[in-house]
Amino acid sequence: MLKWFFKQKKEVSIQITETNPMKKFLIVGLGNIGAEYANTRHNIGFKVLDALAEEEQFTFESAKLGSVATFTHKGKTVICLKPSTYMNLSGKAVKYWMDQEKIPLNNVLIITDDIHLDFGTIRLKGKGSDGGHNGLKDIQNVLQTSTYHRFRFGVGANFGKGKQVDFVLGKWTAQEESALVERLQKSTDLIRSFVFAGPKNTMNLFNNT
Repeated sequence: MLKWFFKQKKEVSIQITETNPMKKFLIVGLGNIGAEYANTRHNIGFKVLDALAEEEQFTFESAKLGSVATFTHKGKTVICLKPSTYMNLSGKAVKYWMDQEKIPLNNVLIITDDIHLDFGTIRLKGKGSDGGHNGLKDIQNVLQTSTYHRFRFGVGANFGKGKQVDFVLGKWTAQEESALVERLQKSTDLIRSFVFAGPKNTMNLFNNT
């Protein structure tokens, strides 16, 4: 069972011992905090990181500007972040943790929902537009670049005119929930590949699968 961590707790100091910046990675799952947003399409970034936490057996703790957790594997330190700033201010949290841990831009991965991809389609890109996504738009504005890796998880566009917000903030259907089990496993495999095999190999292995 996936666990959700939306309640604000007393902030804790996250101790990360890795000092080589090329061996440190920041994986950011975009979403909105609050029970009303749990299990919505717009929160797929949170959901993917919670699946990774279950597989790697780590726990998120409330820290500055988000919930943060780390795990290490094969000499790499992976910092996972679920911003608590709400979607439209995601850039603030991303920039803070990049600066705090001295993580290079090439080692940052942003996980986001994408209405331009069919449900369950996954795609890694190294640059691109924000595609109308407010979270990506804020990250681009804060970082002053569109050249960062983003993991786009397709949620489809099964909505009528003027219903986009209701759709992305809506809950998954029963059919989607069932399919998500395999899709989440594929997503966590993509993250590990990004860290340990690199972006280009990961794109070749996972894009549109």
